[in-house]
Amino acid sequence: MYGIQLIWHGHACFELGADFNVLIDPFFKGNPSSKLLPDDVDPDIIFVTHGHYDHLGDTVEIAQRTGCKVIAVHELANYLKSQNVMAEGMNIGGKIQVNGMPVVMTDANHSSSISDSGQRLYGGRAAGFILQINGCSIYHAGDTGLFGDMRLIGDIYKPDVALLPIGGRYTMDPEDAARAVAMICPRIAIPMHYNTFDVISQNPVDFMHKVKDLCETEVLIMDAEGVLEL
Repeated sequence: MYGIQLIWHGHACFELGADFNVLIDPFFKGNPSSKLLPDDVDPDIIFVTHGHYDHLGDTVEIAQRTGCKVIAVHELANYLKSQNVMAEGMNIGGKIQVNGMPVVMTDANHSSSISDSGQRLYGGRAAGFILQINGCSIYHAGDTGLFGDMRLIGDIYKPDVALLPIGGRYTMDPEDAARAVAMICPRIAIPMHYNTFDVISQNPVDFMHKVKDLCETEVLIMDAEGVLEL
């Protein structure tokens, strides 16, 4: 056991509780899977994979209230600074330490933009993150299609847990996500970014069966607001 509590708030929003509290892609308002509101969370750090509204979500409101640090790709971090948020930028392949936690920003095969007062602003590259917490390597892939360098992510960073989108249309579907699992070879794979909206409706059991056909990784299907002790 790593002493980590992982909570899925639906869509791509995860909370990690250890010696400090981490939020990833904090999308609460407008998220039909979440029972929480932005005032219900108190993170020390927020990670944002890209600027789309269902991932940037309530970051500004939460960070302004709590004063927490936000980690995002350079262009998105600069936007957040303009909103009086304490943001730190990095870029694909970059490595930093936050609260003593090693962090790697990975590529994600996706687009990114920011909606602001009716305008669309450039959001930089879409990304994923690898977080090393209490000796556990957790890979949040962000919104992404399948890409061959996922094999390198597995070879180099050896994720224990992979959080992977399966919704299709805007990201991998269950079949491609299973191929990603076979390349990454995590100990545990958890599907995300599905069934939030009709256009990304999927049965996660299909993903589980497809993974079982390809590799030995355990698939855990979480309920929204479900808690997993790692």
